[in-house]
Amino acid sequence: MRDHFRVSGYLVANLLAVVLSFAPAVGFELKPYKDELFNYPRVLEQALGGAFVRLDYQIQRDLRDRDKIPERRVDARYVSSRPSWYARERSAVLAGNMRKHIRVGSPDADTKLLLLYLHGKGGNRKQGNADWTFGGNFNRLKNLMVRNNGVYLSPDVKLESPGGTQEIRELIAQYRKETPQAKVIVACGSMGSQVCYGLADHAGVAGPLSGLLLLGGATDRRLLTSEAYKTGVPIIFGHGSADRVYSWEKQYQLFKAITGKKKQYPARFLLFETGSHGTPIRMINWRDEINWMLSISSETGQ
Repeated sequence: MRDHFRVSGYLVANLLAVVLSFAPAVGFELKPYKDELFNYPRVLEQALGGAFVRLDYQIQRDLRDRDKIPERRVDARYVSSRPSWYARERSAVLAGNMRKHIRVGSPDADTKLLLLYLHGKGGNRKQGNADWTFGGNFNRLKNLMVRNNGVYLSPDVKLESPGGTQEIRELIAQYRKETPQAKVIVACGSMGSQVCYGLADHAGVAGPLSGLLLLGGATDRRLLTSEAYKTGVPIIFGHGSADRVYSWEKQYQLFKAITGKKKQYPARFLLFETGSHGTPIRMINWRDEINWMLSISSETGQ
């Protein structure tokens, strides 16, 4: 009888192993947090198999009704103070210069995701740490990170010099030593996109990337010959149709060139109808877009 149970147990264990071997791998993803407040508005148009999405942005609904003081203080229900417990201002020597950054989260060997936000012209490290502006969207991002074993960095960025890109490479490299298992995603606002293009062109000491977000960014066609493009790094473009700083049409042409050269390339273009230059930063659904990138990187092993 005991031998019978041993054999049965052996068969069950092996059967379970076979079943599990055919089960799809479940990758890391960010869990829901205030999704009902930050979900995208109505979709006006979808094209290219869903890779292009035109969204119904309305300044009255999405800015004036959302903010207690327009563009200065969002309604309190969009904000949680929890990330402030984990926020620290740090300094690091980068490319021979002492630079400051704000870190949210505690880096360690179990960190799942390292995410950087790079500000645009006239900004600094405090922009990506702002809780009450941009509709509370940075506060949500910080909450998503600390609630999902992630680390978020908002550094000062030297924008108009190749040295700025090198500094960010070195900052990423320093944190990779503390978070060796983490995926790395970089989001760039406005002119900060130039640093994103530099990272894409040659990651160098920063190592492989799992995603790039270009929010109201400039257009740089070196992306088409970049290391990131060659290796299939997921790319998201977010733009307002009324952006007077950078034309959405030029950025859309870059997106089309990317997806035209490589069919099924993992790229998405989100166009916020009537949105201005800062609209993508306010309206990007961090959880949806980051999870999409993580799903792609899990499939490709990036």
